[in-house]
Amino acid sequence: MESNDVDRAKESVQEAVRKIPTNGLIIGIILITLLFLKPWVQVGPGERGVVMNFGAVQEKVLDEGLHLRIPIMQKVVLMDVKVQKAETDTVAASKDLQDVTSTLVLNYHIIPDKSNIVYQSIGIFYKERIIDPAILEVVKAVSAKYTAEELITKRPAVSEEMKATLTERLLEYNITVDAFSIAAFSFSKIFTEAIESKQTAEQLALKAQRDLERVKIEAQQKIAAAKAEAESLRLQRTNISRDLIELRKVEANLKAIEKWNGILPDVTGAGAIPFIGVGGDSNIKQK
Repeated sequence: MESNDVDRAKESVQEAVRKIPTNGLIIGIILITLLFLKPWVQVGPGERGVVMNFGAVQEKVLDEGLHLRIPIMQKVVLMDVKVQKAETDTVAASKDLQDVTSTLVLNYHIIPDKSNIVYQSIGIFYKERIIDPAILEVVKAVSAKYTAEELITKRPAVSEEMKATLTERLLEYNITVDAFSIAAFSFSKIFTEAIESKQTAEQLALKAQRDLERVKIEAQQKIAAAKAEAESLRLQRTNISRDLIELRKVEANLKAIEKWNGILPDVTGAGAIPFIGVGGDSNIKQK
C-alpha cells in the first residue's frame, strides 16, 4: 500500500512539472537576473561613470545616460563632476610675523574625462586628501610674502596670487579651479587697535593738510586781490594827464572867483595887479 502511494506522488510531481511552460521558466530566470544582478547603470546629470573590470579601473569613462554592464564582472562608480564649494578657515603668519586668520572660499570641479584617473589615484575623498591641504599650504606660502597691512591694502593681488598658485597645484590632480575668494581677514586685537589708531592719525593729518591748503589758497586769493587793486590804482594814476591837472587848476580858480567880492587889494610898488589866487579871501585886503 505504501509503495503505491509513493509512486502516485511521484507521478503527480512529474505531471505538474510537465505542465510548466518552457517560455515562462525562461522569462522568470531573466526577471530574477535583472532584479538582483542589474546589468545596467544610470549616470545622472553632472556625473561620470568609472568602469572597473574585476576591480581594475578602465580607460573608458561613461557619460550621462543609461549604460549596460556585465554583472559580477563589471562595476561602475559614479563620480560627481559638478562645480563644488570648499570653505576653509586658516591661520597663517604674515611677513611681519602677525597671526592672520582668514576664511577662504574655493569653487572647483573634477575634469570630467579624467574622472577615472582621479578615482584611481585619489578616490572619492579628494576634498579631504587634496583640496583642504592645498588651500592651507598655499595660504601660508602667500601670506608670508606680505605684511599684515599689505594683506589688507593689497587684498585683490593677494587673492589673485593664491588662486593662480592653487590652480597650478590642483591641475596636477586633474581638478580645475573655477573661482577663489578671501571671504574675511582678521588679526589679533592689539594689531587691529594699532591699525585703527594709525588710520585715525592719518585721517587727522589729512584733515590738517587740507586745512593748510585751504588757508594757503585763501591767502593767495587775498594777495591776488590786493595786487589787482594796486594795479588798478596805478593805471588810474597813469591815466591822469597834464590837461586833467590844468583842468583841476581852472576849476580851483573858478571857485576862487565865485568867492571874490569884486574889490581889488591895495598894492604898493610897481608891478601888475596880482590875480586872485586859490584860496582867494586870504589874499584880499579890503579898503
